[in-house]
Amino acid sequence: MIRKDIKALAAYHVPDSSGLIKLDAMENPFPLPDDLREAWVKELAQVEINRYPDADMRELREQIAEQEGLKPEQVLLGNGSDEIIQMLLLANDPGVCVTPAPTFVMYDLISRWLNRSVASIPLAKDFSLDADQFLQVCAREKAVVAFLACPNNPTGNLWPQETIEKITKGFRGLVVIDEAYAPFAERTHTHLIAPNVMVLRTFSKLGWAGLRLGYVLGDADVIADLNKVRMPYNINSLTQASARFFLKHSDVFKKQARDICFERNRMTASLMALQGIEVFPSQANFILMRVQDADGVFQALKERGILIKNMHAQGGLLSQCLRVTVGSKDENNAVLAALREIMS
Repeated sequence: MIRKDIKALAAYHVPDSSGLIKLDAMENPFPLPDDLREAWVKELAQVEINRYPDADMRELREQIAEQEGLKPEQVLLGNGSDEIIQMLLLANDPGVCVTPAPTFVMYDLISRWLNRSVASIPLAKDFSLDADQFLQVCAREKAVVAFLACPNNPTGNLWPQETIEKITKGFRGLVVIDEAYAPFAERTHTHLIAPNVMVLRTFSKLGWAGLRLGYVLGDADVIADLNKVRMPYNINSLTQASARFFLKHSDVFKKQARDICFERNRMTASLMALQGIEVFPSQANFILMRVQDADGVFQALKERGILIKNMHAQGGLLSQCLRVTVGSKDENNAVLAALREIMS
């Protein structure tokens, strides 16, 4: 029967967003341009869905490898980054998983699904990460794997290069640098890839959330071992065909990412001008802010047709915090107008 610890867990909750401006899930707000959509549909029409997908995904891995300046043997694909996190934890030696706190909830949740213990290192009040403290906890707990979200979710900040390098050099286990928000950040970390350092990516934030496609970059021998715990045909034919097509038009999505960064900076400045809101710097496609009554502001926004993420229930450093995805210009203007009314 079902394990007691699984029964005690709460399922990951996705709120109903019907009829609302949806700014709670860090999605790209821009629809596909009409000409690109028409060409994509023609591409999908050629897919033989009566056959299993390409199990090796060689062509797609070659495209990603060329984009990243690596070899195809250094790329592994997953059904979203969540599946890759699961593969990494399945394949790694038994032992403790170490994460900062707060950070992406799936590191903790998937670890618990797999009966792994998790040790968390609290961030400072400004959400900075102490590398020495992190390494001390890793040593004390005899940790075997560590996750570092760069930029971090839900705080949005990108820890200094020297902090990340110190951890990768000082930790003997596997370090997974999660770059889900790389399209919006000032730097990446592929230069740190080593037998014990991997870089995790997803296409979800770039505009392909519905495809559920992620990938991890790493040492070719480590990738070969991870492939042994990857489900056969884990990436369906339509997703593979879509990704191959969209990668040939990456300039469209890079332009959208630049537009989102512009809107993020505009939103940050506008929010900082409002009384009663503390705004935290972000290098992602969302902004974290603290108000006096997060539950009240969240509900007031929802009543005005806007859905964001209420982080207050997580407590600690996230007390009274709200996270808003950077949307289109019109969506962002709606948020700002609503907050001006609510905060006044």
